[in-house]
Amino acid sequence: MNEVEWTLKGRCYKLGHDVPHAGGVVPNRIIIGRHFDPRDIIPCLFEETDPGFHTRCQPGDIIVAGRNFGMGPKMNGYIAMQALGLGLVCESMPFLGYRAAVGCGLRVMSDCVNVLDICDTGDELEVDFHNGFFINHTRNVRREYPPIPDGLLEVVALGGNTGWLKKWWSDQTGEGRQA
Repeated sequence: MNEVEWTLKGRCYKLGHDVPHAGGVVPNRIIIGRHFDPRDIIPCLFEETDPGFHTRCQPGDIIVAGRNFGMGPKMNGYIAMQALGLGLVCESMPFLGYRAAVGCGLRVMSDCVNVLDICDTGDELEVDFHNGFFINHTRNVRREYPPIPDGLLEVVALGGNTGWLKKWWSDQTGEGRQA
């Protein structure tokens, strides 16, 4: 497996409940226009939810959201989040959204009950996506949540579905084997 930093330390960007993918994570024009290059998506990330987000965020920052985050089976916003080195922690998200996030290689923890109650935008967070630890250093609060499942760690570590498939193909054809 690639060397992935499973623990992120950064600022919290708190969103609410029911943030849709289209119109919340990225504008609908990004989805309709079939933009998949992070350079095209990043300037529009959270444009309608948190204008200017892409100019303030740093690698290691963590999006914290409530229930039903990223409704809709789209991946454009997750591509941008992964490219920026962000993490996502939410109370819940639809299965197709979770699948899209993992498929893009985004470090994501879902089913984090009441996570909105223990943080606010600007708080300093530390999240271990491999072991399920969530620490808010600003408020001195620590919780354990469901980590990324073992069966999905390799997909995320390889940068998503494309990286996993490249590795699988290499293993099948012997291109990745040492002589």
